[in-house]
Amino acid sequence: MALKQISSNKCFDGFQKVFEHDSLELKCKMKFAIYLPPKAENAKCPVVYWLSGLTCTEQNFITKAAFHQAAAENGLIVVAPDTSPRGCNIEGEDESWDFGTGAGFYVNATEDPWKSNYRMYSYVVDELPHLINGNFPADPDRISIMGHSMGGHGALICALKNPGKYKTVSAFAPICNPLQCPWGQKAFTGYLGSDIKKWEAYDATHLVKTYSGSQLDILIDQGKDDQFLAAGQLLPDNFIAACTERKIPVVFRLQEGYDHSYFFITSFINDHMKHHAKYLHA
Repeated sequence: MALKQISSNKCFDGFQKVFEHDSLELKCKMKFAIYLPPKAENAKCPVVYWLSGLTCTEQNFITKAAFHQAAAENGLIVVAPDTSPRGCNIEGEDESWDFGTGAGFYVNATEDPWKSNYRMYSYVVDELPHLINGNFPADPDRISIMGHSMGGHGALICALKNPGKYKTVSAFAPICNPLQCPWGQKAFTGYLGSDIKKWEAYDATHLVKTYSGSQLDILIDQGKDDQFLAAGQLLPDNFIAACTERKIPVVFRLQEGYDHSYFFITSFINDHMKHHAKYLHA
């Protein structure tokens, strides 16, 4: 699979790069960002996958989150894909900010006209890691996943649906129970149709109720002043209750005064990078 380098910037003695490639899953050109720490020059490094939220591209996390120093110090490759296919010329893909372009919701769509291109779940879990492992000094046995909002939802479901694949998972203000929130109901209806069983396969609160894989220590930070928490879009209490019932370890931190923005992410990103380093270097 040919990769085309779009940009490369030295950062904390490593390199922040962006590449473009033709995606087989999504049937379009896709960009992803990858940070290569200094250690990657002479050794294979573990990989943290970051999934962004609604409206984002591969750029938001790498320009706003200030994760590079912690990644460099802990010898972590960090990969940030885009949030949806781009330029597929599907009718309606650009009509709203919370569905279609920039809003792939990390599912494999089953409904027309989305099902041919909108396969972000398989892209993140299968195609992208295959690409990273084949082209960079990545250790395929040491990977983890994290994300924000829609991407927090993505990170949680990827980890819960693939026991043992990811060493750990963390999230900032994740959409925890999409079956029960307006964002999730809109996206799932469009991508997956009306069959609730299909929805349950991509809902972290539902998935955790039947999770029986290797232990997964989950870290979640949530801003207390997040407008989307107040609006009932995130529903972390439902997820925490399900984890507690199943005795799945989750550290949930409600952060006083913080909102849904990257200012919130930047404030706690070092804690998350340390969390991932702990399990990836264990």
